[in-house]
Amino acid sequence: MSKAKSILRSLLEIVKAIFESSRKSSRPRTWHQHVVPYKDGWAVRREGNKRITSKHRKQVTAIRKAKSIARKRKADVIIHREDGTIRDRISFD
Repeated sequence: MSKAKSILRSLLEIVKAIFESSRKSSRPRTWHQHVVPYKDGWAVRREGNKRITSKHRKQVTAIRKAKSIARKRKADVIIHREDGTIRDRISFD
């Protein structure tokens, strides 16, 4: 085997090892539901998602929807205030 092939093979092994270790260290996704301010109302968003699950005019209806999802998935509901800070957390473990 030539020296160039040997170096290339070693480099490939290193890249493969780095890629696999980075995938293993990432946390598994959760089903926690966040109730967040959204445009002129409120939205339910799964933790880690950029897209919303549903949007609502009132916070109470968004909380009801988030609870329904969280109950099925044995997750938490994290309720935010209008300024984005966390107001409450309800656990359905």
